Amino acid sequence: MRAGILTDGVIAGAAGTTALNAVTYLDMTLRARPASTTPERSAGRVADVTHLDLGSEPQASNRRAGLGPLLGYGIGIAAGAGLALLTRGRPMPLALAGGLLGGGVMAASGSSYAVFGVSDPRTWSRGDWLSDLIPHLAFGLVAAAAWNRLRTPHI
Repeated sequence: MRAGILTDGVIAGAAGTTALNAVTYLDMTLRARPASTTPERSAGRVADVTHLDLGSEPQASNRRAGLGPLLGYGIGIAAGAGLALLTRGRPMPLALAGGLLGGGVMAASGSSYAVFGVSDPRTWSRGDWLSDLIPHLAFGLVAAAAWNRLRTPHI
């Protein structure tokens, strides 16, 4: 597989991640809700499992706060690269690719929360699910649109 195909997937994943973050921050602004602590707690669990020493408090807390969003970017970028591998460089119908990407990333995130004991999606309220679903759909649609734009020849 050509490196350009994977690069386009990485770019699409980064675009989708930017959309997810923008929709999340817009939701926080409109509903005046606090930021989720799930990314930070996930980063802490990953550090624990991998025996990564984050230092003593408050440095460890600050590192978790930075690592949480970085994990999110990593997942989004990896999903874009995965799309590149799955499609072998070809564009995909927007709704199909958007749904696969958004749903896949949401499922990966939610299952990792459960595996690491950070959160149990089975206990989430309807509002919790919507707060998770809408940004992930934005991720999927923007990543798919970017992918298709990058992979379609232009005159």
